[in-house]
Amino acid sequence: MPKRFFPQFGAGLIMVGFLLEHATPSTTFAKEGDKEAIFRSIDGRYVEYSGLAKEIWQLAEMGYQEEKSSQLLKNHLTRAGFSIESGVAEIPTAFVASYGSGKPVICVLAEYDALPGLSQDSVPIRKPLADNGAGHACGHHLFGSGSTAAAIATREWLEQSGAEGTIRLYGTPAEEGGSGKVYMVRAGLFDDVDAVLHWHPGDRNFAGPSSTNANKSAKFRFYGKPSHAAAAPEKGRSALDGVEAMNFMANLLREHVPEEARIHYVITKGGEAPNIVPELAEVFYYLRHPQSRMVEELWQRLVGAAEGAARGTGTKMKYEVIHGNYSVLPNETLAKVVDENLRHVGGFSYDEKEQKFAMEIRNTLTGMDIELGSQEIVQPYVVEASRGSTDVGDISWAVPTADFNTATWVPGTGAHTWQAVAAGGMSIGYKGMIQAAKTLTATAIDLYENPSIIEEAEKELKKKRGEDFQYRPLLGDRSPPLDYRR
Repeated sequence: MPKRFFPQFGAGLIMVGFLLEHATPSTTFAKEGDKEAIFRSIDGRYVEYSGLAKEIWQLAEMGYQEEKSSQLLKNHLTRAGFSIESGVAEIPTAFVASYGSGKPVICVLAEYDALPGLSQDSVPIRKPLADNGAGHACGHHLFGSGSTAAAIATREWLEQSGAEGTIRLYGTPAEEGGSGKVYMVRAGLFDDVDAVLHWHPGDRNFAGPSSTNANKSAKFRFYGKPSHAAAAPEKGRSALDGVEAMNFMANLLREHVPEEARIHYVITKGGEAPNIVPELAEVFYYLRHPQSRMVEELWQRLVGAAEGAARGTGTKMKYEVIHGNYSVLPNETLAKVVDENLRHVGGFSYDEKEQKFAMEIRNTLTGMDIELGSQEIVQPYVVEASRGSTDVGDISWAVPTADFNTATWVPGTGAHTWQAVAAGGMSIGYKGMIQAAKTLTATAIDLYENPSIIEEAEKELKKKRGEDFQYRPLLGDRSPPLDYRR
């Protein structure tokens, strides 16, 4: 999930044009011109990286099913000289790509899973490419491709500068409800990492530190006794009654939880036919709160509602935890470095075709809180709080972590919408992705050249966690739910 900002800011500080010329990538870097040379190198690969993003956009593979998308990224990284470890943390589509040696170890995150039911062509009207098909409505095709571009550019800088250190790209599947990163943290893959950088597609350019909600989810399955609903209803016990009783109690529960809490559900199985008392029914719940401790406390109350529903309806209930994420722990030491580099990179302008596309998209939006044209500026640095959740949260409690957004979507566009899919499949999305790649690379260079920043970031992390912090994943010891999208 991307960050959502409250309130939003329209005033900007920097306006920079976007380079469309496909210049020849730089092969050497002058000490004073490292970043500009890197930017030219990334611009010179615009066609390559936009093509990579488009291919993953077309594949639109969902969580833990991203076999082809993952392989595309690995192919690019292998050709660039990275060593690849595939299938890490018992996840076939997860991987770690590494280049260099020694400290510091800087990690860039890459996501590449799509969302169900949001198939959409790259046009400014609702036009699904496939009925009930998946779509990259959170822009993870851009996320993965842009991060890959940054890792390769950073590798190039390490080689040419002779600097010490290791650059890694972590291929992290199933962010959307699958908590892929949590299993990677649990497996110890971040134990030797010094700093983590990532970004997310959005409708504006912003690098202020942002927290999120912690969350936990499960599928609650009720088991009843089937019978003829008209001839012998007294012999049946409806699993659907169990689901509906749980939902009723969960909705009553809303009045008696902290106002920051969020509870959402969908009924995923409700029976086969009205004249058969349902033998199996299932409801999928999410629960959120800014504090992981409160998520666990409220979760027990939700489970209690499910147990009561089963008892009251004469059914049996089992539940399967699908995912659980900590809230993001912001690191201002790193965030300030990212913000400075995003301002150096700047925003980008639309050409005539993109402007027309953006205006047509805007006509389909409601409740817009940012002006068209804001993609040309960088929003003011400010600490924000988000109501969304992400599995980056668990990483941020283990390693100093910083993130940011670039305007890959038309300003005013929300995540998980067909409008986000549409913009992400054309040049507006690609331009924002390239700006993100530059920002990631420039920040990595700063960290390699100034290890004291990493030291200060580590001190901040330890202070915010507290001396008695012990990491216990919210999803427990379960194995990755590789079939949760099937």
